[in-house]
Amino acid sequence: MAISTLSKFTVPLASDQSAANQGLLMPKLQYRFRVILENFGISTPRSEITKQVVDVTRPDLSFDQITLDVYNSRVYMAGKHTWAPITLTIRDDVNNAVSKLVGEQVQKQFDFFEQASASSGVDYKFTTRIEMLDGGNGAAAPGVLETFELYGAYVESVNYNTLAYATSDPATITLAIRYDNAVQTPQGTGIGSAVTRTLGTLATGGGV
Repeated sequence: MAISTLSKFTVPLASDQSAANQGLLMPKLQYRFRVILENFGISTPRSEITKQVVDVTRPDLSFDQITLDVYNSRVYMAGKHTWAPITLTIRDDVNNAVSKLVGEQVQKQFDFFEQASASSGVDYKFTTRIEMLDGGNGAAAPGVLETFELYGAYVESVNYNTLAYATSDPATITLAIRYDNAVQTPQGTGIGSAVTRTLGTLATGGGV
């Protein structure tokens, strides 16, 4: 007689909140990812940056606070939103493929030799894609579980980082990437999904 025990490796929930045989879903793993920069720099291919990625931070979203002072209390609402820059760390390869692309991108934003700036944002902005993968490789092609697509991106800062005799670590370059907007794809997986817009009239939420 089979004994159902593995389905109990989770948090106890009421029967109407989860199926009786519902175990713990597999989490996405931090080391299964891929970063792609489209229209970054000038040279092609740009795949060396994808291959030399060390780590990347995922998008960080915050809303300004709107405060409504009322009799004896306060009401809080969400104001304008802000996407914080992501941080991308990449290894600096011996062929200078990475540093060349980084230099080209920065030059598109501002020509440091001629001291001339870009005419408009569209002249230098690029798209960043952070893909969560399922672990496949080789003959078993990886599946993309989720993609964060960052639009209107530019390099906010470049840090060529430290060199030291006392370490065996590879040299790295760290980019802070600022962007205008981000969505999760495929549609329906998170930010950017269609949500019915309601037309209420109260500043407070529902409930007591």
